[in-house]
Amino acid sequence: MKKIGILHGKERSFPEAFVERVNRKNIDGIHAEPVRIDKVMQGEATDYAVIIDRISQDVPFYRAFLKNAALCGTAVINNPFWWSADEKFFNNALATKIGVPVPKTVILPSRDLPEDTSNESFSNLAYPLNWKLIFDYVGFPAYMKPFAGGGWKNVYRLENADEFYEKHAETGQLVMLLQEEIVFEKYYRCYCIGGKYVRIMPYEPRNPHHLRYVASFETSEEEYSRMEELVLRLNHYLGYDFNTVELAVRDGIPYAIDFCNPAPDADRKSVGDENFEWVVETAATYAIERAQASVAGKDNLTWGEYLRKSINRSTLTV
Repeated sequence: MKKIGILHGKERSFPEAFVERVNRKNIDGIHAEPVRIDKVMQGEATDYAVIIDRISQDVPFYRAFLKNAALCGTAVINNPFWWSADEKFFNNALATKIGVPVPKTVILPSRDLPEDTSNESFSNLAYPLNWKLIFDYVGFPAYMKPFAGGGWKNVYRLENADEFYEKHAETGQLVMLLQEEIVFEKYYRCYCIGGKYVRIMPYEPRNPHHLRYVASFETSEEEYSRMEELVLRLNHYLGYDFNTVELAVRDGIPYAIDFCNPAPDADRKSVGDENFEWVVETAATYAIERAQASVAGKDNLTWGEYLRKSINRSTLTV
């Protein structure tokens, strides 16, 4: 018997529907359940062939558990080693190298000194930074947001340099991104599962949360194909099995705005019935595929093209 587990926090609609859907398929030798942890011993395997991770970004104990499980052969979705290393600024930098349009973006040191550091810890950092060059490059209006954060926490829209200084003073020890505003005609949120299944969802981030998947603009087949290709390219290079990519279309060009969402919203109330059905069915199908392909005691993780090419000392090309 190969078990598929889902590791989650307070969310209920997607985990419960996922477990029910896998088991309803009645695949010989496959069973799904919520993950149960009663001990974690170094170098010892879990009972799970596959674990879908929905919570370890907030619980370091779970992240350590998943790394140990992966080391012993569990196919963890998403790869906990890459997820631990990844962040939004690197994603943007990578996008510039693989031909995916992204907003102009810079990373900023934290406004306040990190704990256990002093001014002397930053002898290599110029003070003040070249703010004029930074502001001229990004332009205003601009967005400022945490380089490793998720959702809309600590996100600011800034009209000018004075607003930037005022709001940056509120960010404490957070490391922030300053990013060009893309004034878009259309916006999409795109699920990508298994590096091959894509669902492109019209999305309106300016609506109230429960109405963000209600958008009236039309999309041509050519636009869908272009966006699907960009979504797949990003996820192939990053190596995510389960992710969302947000695309803002300006002057016909889709810009990748946010594509580091390895535990994306999949709640029925927010994504709607049709999107919920797609993500439950597709996640169940993919998890079963991974369970059937897994080999006990081997590396069953997904590794992205960026790491593969780096290990092979190849040149990063599109």
